[in-house]
Amino acid sequence: MPRAVREQQMLDAAVRIFGQRGFRAASMDEIAELAGVSKPLVYLYLHSKDDLFTACIRREAAALVEAVRNGVEAAAGESADRQLWSGLRAFFTHTAERPDGWAVLHSQARTQGEPFAAEVAAMREEVLAYVTALIAEAAREAHGDPSLPAREVAGLAQALVGAAESLAGWANTDTSVSAREAAATLMNFAWAGLGSLMEGRRWAAHVPG
Repeated sequence: MPRAVREQQMLDAAVRIFGQRGFRAASMDEIAELAGVSKPLVYLYLHSKDDLFTACIRREAAALVEAVRNGVEAAAGESADRQLWSGLRAFFTHTAERPDGWAVLHSQARTQGEPFAAEVAAMREEVLAYVTALIAEAAREAHGDPSLPAREVAGLAQALVGAAESLAGWANTDTSVSAREAAATLMNFAWAGLGSLMEGRRWAAHVPG
């Protein structure tokens, strides 16, 4: 079997074990057994448990970013809200279909310290930049110019991405929640508010004095 194919089998097994058991509890013996290879072969190809975990993070992060980009691009030429809707559906579909991969990214890598957390942070920054551009484009569509301040756009992107991450974690614990329902929930929560901003309506706290 070609090395690249064998490595993917090892990564498939590792993502499943890391996602279900956690980085600390997972063993190379378990991963090798699930992959159908010897433990020395896992070490030969992927060197160490840390290196294997890093490879899993990078593969799952790249797959998630690609899924979101493909979702948005599938709605190219449509309005910004339709592009966001398509991207969110792609995100929730991906995380539902690959729950172990999402657990590796969202639960495991972030809690294991450096350098694992840095790998996830890099992926998140890429997604944030993409979502920020979508929101900025929505502002241009609404007003014909980028009327929202850059800082506000960045804050909205942070809020939207954070909400999506939290909602995916919840949806993956309840099999009755479909990817479409999760995306609709976030659109109802976030886009209605964004739509108000695009129309110049803002909520303002009224503080005495």
